Amino acid sequence: MTDPLDITPPRVLSIAGSDSGGGAGIQADLKAIARCGGHGMTALTAVTAQNTVGVRSVFALPAETVLDQVRAVVEDIGVDAVKIGMLGSAETIAAVGRALDLTAGAP
Repeated sequence: MTDPLDITPPRVLSIAGSDSGGGAGIQADLKAIARCGGHGMTALTAVTAQNTVGVRSVFALPAETVLDQVRAVVEDIGVDAVKIGMLGSAETIAAVGRALDLTAGAP
């Protein structure tokens, strides 16, 4: 029988925007990943000012910054799965496409 303490949790990278209200985006992804027993990691694409009533503003991060966050995680920790949320711009979509090449086929 395998000792549960010897099991490494799956490393899940969420590439998405941040929701200041905590009900969506990276914040919700991290909660879901943890609930499923995974180790959540993030690459922020945008920062939003929002709550349960609505979105007040969105600031998209530069595409190169998004790609650099993915590189940092891949080079050190590794990635077993990727979850993609809000990307925010055509440039970010292209950068995430390049970033997925770095994750070595993770679903």
